[in-house]
Amino acid sequence: MAGCRYPLAASNLGPEERDALRRVIESGSFTMGAGVAEFERRFAKRFGVRHALLVNSGSSANLVGIASLFFRKESPLRRGDEVIVPCIAWATTYYPLLQYGLKLRFVDVDLETLTYDIAALTAAVSGRTRVIVAVNVLGNPCDFDPILELCRQRGIILFEDNCESLGARYGGRNAGTFGLIGTCSTFYSHQLTTIEGGLILTDDYEIACLARSLRNHGWTRDQDAGSTIFEKSAEDLAEGYRFILPGYNVRGTELQAAVGIEQLEKFDGFLEIRRRNARHFRERFGDDQRFILQKENGESSWFSFTMIVRPGCGLTRRRVFEALRAAAIDFRIITGGNFLRHEVIRHFDYEASGCRNADLAHDNGFFVGNYAADLREEIDHLWQTLQRL
Repeated sequence: MAGCRYPLAASNLGPEERDALRRVIESGSFTMGAGVAEFERRFAKRFGVRHALLVNSGSSANLVGIASLFFRKESPLRRGDEVIVPCIAWATTYYPLLQYGLKLRFVDVDLETLTYDIAALTAAVSGRTRVIVAVNVLGNPCDFDPILELCRQRGIILFEDNCESLGARYGGRNAGTFGLIGTCSTFYSHQLTTIEGGLILTDDYEIACLARSLRNHGWTRDQDAGSTIFEKSAEDLAEGYRFILPGYNVRGTELQAAVGIEQLEKFDGFLEIRRRNARHFRERFGDDQRFILQKENGESSWFSFTMIVRPGCGLTRRRVFEALRAAAIDFRIITGGNFLRHEVIRHFDYEASGCRNADLAHDNGFFVGNYAADLREEIDHLWQTLQRL
C-alpha cells in the first residue's frame, strides 16, 4: 500500500546480513555447502532438535516432510490414508497431502486461539486416522497436551506445521519440536528470515536421512556413513550419482544460510520486540468487545495481530476495512481463511467435520502486521481509527 502508515511487514535485515551476503558472493560458492551445514547445526541447537534441514521454502519443508513418511521402513504412509487437518492454514499445508494421495478430514478451529478445537478434533479421530497435522497459527502454538495424548493412545503420527510460528513455546518447549516432523518457514516477513527458505525438524534419524535425500534429487550423495536408508557400494563415482528415492531439488543455498546465521544471533531480540508490541496491542484492544482477539496457547511469537468482528456488535468487517484503507493501514484475511471456501478444494479427496468457527473467521476476521520494530505509534493509530467507528 503506497504511503502506508502501518504496513503488514518490514525488513529486519541489517548490515550484518549484507556483509554476510557479500562474503558468500566473494567466495564464489553459492549452492548448498559448508554454510548450510553450519546454519543447520546452529538452528538445531537453538531449537533443541537433533536434525534441522534447510530447504528453499516452508512449503517445500511440508512437501519433503510428508514425502519422507511414505518411505519409512516400518509402517509407511500409503495413498488413501486419512490425515486430519484444521480448516484454517496456509494452502501449502494441504497441497502435499493431496499430491501424495491422502484423504483429508477437516476439523474446525477454536475461535479465540485459531488452532484446533480440541473437542472437535477428538471427535474426528477414528480407526482410519494415520496422521494429525497440527498447525500453529500466526505465532500461536496448538494446545499440545491433549493432541499428544490422542496420538499416543491411537498410535497416530503427529506432523507439526510451524511455518508461521517460529519462536513460539508451549509448556516451556519450542513449537516445531512436538511432532515426529516439524516444519518452519523463514520467508522474509517471518520471525526469522533467510529471505526465502524453510526447515525440516526431527529427532528421528531415519526421517532425517530420507528428507536429506528427498530434498536433493533423491540421491545418496549427502548421506553420512551411518545412513540407514541404503547400503553404500564400492564404486565412489557411481555413488555420487545414485538415485534411491523419487526426490526433488529444493536445496537451500549458501546465501540463505549466511543470512540465517546472522538472524539467529538476533532472534531472541526480535521475539522480545514482537511480544512487547503484542502487549501494547492487547492493552489497547483488550476491552473492546467488538473484536475477538487471538488468545495465546503458551507463548505466542506473534506473527501478526488478528481481529474478528464479533457478530451482533453493530459493526461490519466491510466498514472496518473502509476505515483501515482511509487511514493507510494495511491488512489481510487470517492466513488463508477457511480452506474449504477456496475453489481448489474440488481437487481434494476430503470430508469435513464442521467449520462454523472457521467460517466466522473467514467472513469476519482480518489481521494487521507485527514485526521487529517498535509499533506502538502504529498500534495507537489503528486504535484511534477503530475507536471512531
